[in-house]
Amino acid sequence: MSVDTELQAEIDALKKNQVEKDSFKMYPFNPNFITDYKGYVLGMSVREIDRLHAFRAMDKFANSAKEFQEVTQVSDSLLNSISPYFKFPEWTQKKRKPSVVFSNYKNNNVKLRTDEYSVAEVEVKDLNLATAEELKIISGIGEKLSARIIKFRNRLGGFLINEQLYDVYGLEPIVVEKTLERFKVMNPPEIKKININTASASEISQLVYIQYSVAQRIVDYRKNKGNINLFDELKNIDGFPLDKIDRIQLYLSLH
Repeated sequence: MSVDTELQAEIDALKKNQVEKDSFKMYPFNPNFITDYKGYVLGMSVREIDRLHAFRAMDKFANSAKEFQEVTQVSDSLLNSISPYFKFPEWTQKKRKPSVVFSNYKNNNVKLRTDEYSVAEVEVKDLNLATAEELKIISGIGEKLSARIIKFRNRLGGFLINEQLYDVYGLEPIVVEKTLERFKVMNPPEIKKININTASASEISQLVYIQYSVAQRIVDYRKNKGNINLFDELKNIDGFPLDKIDRIQLYLSLH
């Protein structure tokens, strides 16, 4: 008996492909948007996942690995294995010196705070109601960028989360951080989610994050594979913007 080297090589290649297909690859992700499936794959219990979803239902966000553990109560060992892949928005990681609040006035309603910027305490306004003129008070935002923010907001139908401000073309992260000190999403709009399993390519591409060519591939994938049951399946679509999947999920439904 002799070994058919060509056939054996083909068998080995098929085995390797199957192993790679069955394996779960980790990518950087925002842990605030963990789905039931992803939580299960990561090793979280049903209770831990439910605690996260209940926390998010209150429109709150965990902005560090420590806060994530406090909310979900996952074990130290699990946190150590998954937290290196946590990707929080840059503005949440900005470290500032502690502020000292004091008053130099008899009227206690007038207060100043000293910190590294030495600026007066200011009122935070709703990002979805901000005008172009109001946005221009931020250093780094001029006529063009303020108009671009308003245009992008209109295309979205309103910002759902603060992090979407990072998606405005030409807006530097440090400028976004400054903006989010003065403006935040206080009243997110109610949106009609797009059913990823019934919508046409044209309807899917109405979402600003998805180009028509990618939307068509989603429809083709659906025709060949059947209904999409998990958002993680979208990672199989060529050209799908993986770095925006957390935002995209906010606009889609599976049924």
